[in-house]
Amino acid sequence: MALRARLDVRRFWQPGRASALLVIPIGLIVAVCAVDVLAPPHIHLGPLLVAAPAITVAFGGARTTAVMGALAVAAQVLIGVLRGVFGTANIQAQIAALIVVSAVCVTVCVVRDRRERQLNQVRSVAEAAQRVLLQPLPPRAGPLEIAGLYIPAEEEAELGGDLYAAARTAHDSTRLLIGDVRGSGLGAISKTALLLGAFRAAAHRQATLPRLAVHLDAAFRWDTRQWGEPTEQDTIEDFATAMLLDIPDHEPVVHLISCGHPPPLILRSHRLIPLAPEASHLPIGFGGTFGTTDYTVQTFPFEPGDLLLLYTDGVIEARDTEGGFYPLTERAPQWTTDDPDELLRHLQADLLAHVHSHLDDDAAVVAVRRKAPDPAL
Repeated sequence: MALRARLDVRRFWQPGRASALLVIPIGLIVAVCAVDVLAPPHIHLGPLLVAAPAITVAFGGARTTAVMGALAVAAQVLIGVLRGVFGTANIQAQIAALIVVSAVCVTVCVVRDRRERQLNQVRSVAEAAQRVLLQPLPPRAGPLEIAGLYIPAEEEAELGGDLYAAARTAHDSTRLLIGDVRGSGLGAISKTALLLGAFRAAAHRQATLPRLAVHLDAAFRWDTRQWGEPTEQDTIEDFATAMLLDIPDHEPVVHLISCGHPPPLILRSHRLIPLAPEASHLPIGFGGTFGTTDYTVQTFPFEPGDLLLLYTDGVIEARDTEGGFYPLTERAPQWTTDDPDELLRHLQADLLAHVHSHLDDDAAVVAVRRKAPDPAL
């Protein structure tokens, strides 16, 4: 399950609430009419009617705003008739001004609604692209329960440089990838798509974990070099940190290769165990450049009931207003008994509270629990 960390302010304007808010401009029209008709001749509140269509713009559409403008104009006419001043230049000028303001409000609504429709179309395309590139992780894979969380740093973004993926192999194991492509924008998204595609194409095969790492590194470098010799700047900037894992179904261990990525955490009985590899290889994209062709596989215990937590540096480098980093290793042990989905919900809420809902970098987290075998089987 992929979760999103965004508070959509426009959810406030739901149809039911918008209908209830119509009481405000209607009440204003009624109040102005009553006071203006009953007030002494030297008091004129008619100009306040312009507020009715102006208020309606905030929550209503073009038709609703037009109706409210028409009601305001009708109220102004009624005031003029009841006070016997309809034929005066003053009241006619007020009616004309009210018509012009109402027309402007309706025009603003039409333009705004058109742009919102265009924005919704763009968002739907972005969400479709996210589902294609960053596919939801399977909730179950053999004895594993899996959940994924992606939090974009930019409020309107759907996908950035952080990534994760999972694949089943023919020899009863689950392979996982979590990574972080350097940079942001379309360039990072392109590299993200490349790594995810390369992983999905090869991870399910019989190739060993080191050969899979070599494949990802070669695919990454090939994309940079296919159109000519890269510049020194390209060589420096094109890379991705990554963690490759293989979790067998029938053996309580996890095999992993670290390519410059933050170490995973094991949560076990309210204890946190960092899985710090003895050897961390160069990031993806640097391996072949510096002659790395052999990747060391590290093996750690991953027992039934354990929860494995994978994350990108957007989590541990998230800062609060005073510059303090998010204390993942201090907070995570309190969630050891949660299932992966619930843990990620707690982590998401806690992380966003720490940064006051403003991340400086994308963040991705994957939680994996190895379920205890069913004694009835």
